[in-house]
Amino acid sequence: MAEANTSSPVAVVTGGSGSIGAAICRRLADDGFRVVVGAGRNLDKAEVVAAELEGVGHMAMTLAVTDSSALTEAAGLVSQQLGRVDVLVNCAGMTVPVAHDDLDGLTDDVIDSIFATNWRGPFATVRAFRPLLEKSDDPVIVNISSIAGVTGQGSNVAYCASKAALDSMTRSLARALAPRIRVVSVSPGWVLGKYASRFPAEYIQTQTDETPLQKLARPEDVAAAVSVAARELALTTGSILSVDGGRPLGVR
Repeated sequence: MAEANTSSPVAVVTGGSGSIGAAICRRLADDGFRVVVGAGRNLDKAEVVAAELEGVGHMAMTLAVTDSSALTEAAGLVSQQLGRVDVLVNCAGMTVPVAHDDLDGLTDDVIDSIFATNWRGPFATVRAFRPLLEKSDDPVIVNISSIAGVTGQGSNVAYCASKAALDSMTRSLARALAPRIRVVSVSPGWVLGKYASRFPAEYIQTQTDETPLQKLARPEDVAAAVSVAARELALTTGSILSVDGGRPLGVR
């Protein structure tokens, strides 16, 4: 890690090597943050993201959100090297496509994996990094959610439920951690990233046509919402910020 101005704010991004996470890391680096690019498994990819960020003081780190003891150790390392955390972005997540009426296809193992990553993981990460957030003058937690938590439409029933639970956690922690720490959700619809690339172009076009603004989010749109939530919305906590082109409204 290159030497940095220790007065620069610090952002920790779980899932920072994915398409959405990497865009968030780039935006926060452009905003002047020293960024910790967290990776669940692929640390090499996180190191590439960190090396390409604007500015100095960035680092890549394994942040396995399903391993609470490892998260505590990671928070200790961040404390030693960076001293505090100003923004924590819970971007790590997982899903698998399972038709909503395929109840047998949504196995217990899949359900448990989704909730361990999408709900328990963010909670455990907040728990581990709370002492560092409390050292900041204006700390904020941003949970990357999904409109699936509101609409009940998404890759599978458990995924929708996990995002609804994440939004509920946002509201609960916003109350529990106030007035010291703000907590918000950024809730995108379809995002033209790695997951969307698995689907045929015709299917993605249908999703676009069913969105009132007639366009889907880019990873950079999600990153912009994170930046605004972290830097501008000083009186916003417990809120769900939509980045979905009006998708839940349907089309005329």
